[in-house]
Amino acid sequence: MNKITRRLCVLAVPLALAGLAASPSQAQQLSLAQVSNYLNSFTTAESEFTQINADGTISTGTVFIKRPNRVRFEYNPPEESLVVAGGGQVAIFDPRSDGGADRYPLSQTPLKIILERNVDLTRSNMVTRHVSDGTTTTVTAQDPDRPELGNIQMVYTANPVELRQWIVTDDTGQQTTVILGDLVKGGSVPDILFNIQREMRNWGQ
Repeated sequence: MNKITRRLCVLAVPLALAGLAASPSQAQQLSLAQVSNYLNSFTTAESEFTQINADGTISTGTVFIKRPNRVRFEYNPPEESLVVAGGGQVAIFDPRSDGGADRYPLSQTPLKIILERNVDLTRSNMVTRHVSDGTTTTVTAQDPDRPELGNIQMVYTANPVELRQWIVTDDTGQQTTVILGDLVKGGSVPDILFNIQREMRNWGQ
């Protein structure tokens, strides 16, 4: 998990959504059932994302989601790196690395919570924090069976419900923040995008 965090590690951005104007229709706290239903309402999604790195630099790219248990982060130049989750594994491909792809079980990252086939945030001991600032609803969730693995903090707006940002805190306490653009749901996302063995061949590994 340390290498995952080092590769994706970014500053937490509590004001990342400050530009989203509050309105009376937005000023409501979403329930855990509403958030769960939203995540379960789509199988595929795609969005541009922005990452603010620990050294102050900014990374951008595109994320592809295909539930259950698949996600792909494609980084724009000059990085051109790749993170793929599929087949129960997470693989990190970095063109600057002399070694092969780093691989880890998806079950060891809290990101798996929103990638599950059936998300149920009302489960006992899953949600550790559930608050609203009048504009957004923030839900912090963990695997209730393995809380030591860390948590994922998700930020949502309402009317309609939309996921805007997540912050993953790993088992060492380090954080990874991803700020989403407009999440386009329901499009065609080919399974081959999540084939780690194919990517290893493409990267000559």
